[in-house]
Amino acid sequence: MYTPKHFEETRADVLHGLIRAYPFATLATHAAAGLTANHLPFELVDGVLHGHVARGNELAQLDGAEVLLIFQGPDGYISPNWYPSKHETGREVPTWNYAVVHVHGRLRVIDDAIWLRRLLETLTNHHEATQPKPWQVGDAPEEHIANLLRAIVGLEVAIDRIEGKFKLSQNHPTRNRAGAIAGLRQRDGDGDTELAEWMARQEESNL
Repeated sequence: MYTPKHFEETRADVLHGLIRAYPFATLATHAAAGLTANHLPFELVDGVLHGHVARGNELAQLDGAEVLLIFQGPDGYISPNWYPSKHETGREVPTWNYAVVHVHGRLRVIDDAIWLRRLLETLTNHHEATQPKPWQVGDAPEEHIANLLRAIVGLEVAIDRIEGKFKLSQNHPTRNRAGAIAGLRQRDGDGDTELAEWMARQEESNL
């Protein structure tokens, strides 16, 4: 991934934070027919990523394969009209801000009903936590859960290498960054508020 120095993010807690906030990843690897990509939620547990797929998924046959997981954070269009410097010199152009984490590792396929059930309970408890009455795996009939567990396999990826690119206007002066944050908040489109918050946090961390 092309990453200019001012957009590089190396802090493990920040990278892990993006993965936890945006756990739905694109997993790319080589399969029998060539490059393939799957889109799956993962849970980060002690530096290791856990997920699952249907047995019919090609990933279930790729134990030991080298993989790349891409976790995409907030993103959005940045108008040059938001930069004070544009109104003074005209020398600004549009861009797209975003935050992304790439994880490199090897795939481990796990065929273990106990491991899988524990994973499903962890995932469910995590994502149901904000519901008024959280659903639990135990709410479904045991026979139904047992049948579903036989239809899936677990995936585990230990992180061999992790890289982050947080393109959040760090290459602009403070007043331009402030203008972009204000512009996003005023536009308030899909994901704009989240992107503005990430930019504001990045600004604070650079003070």
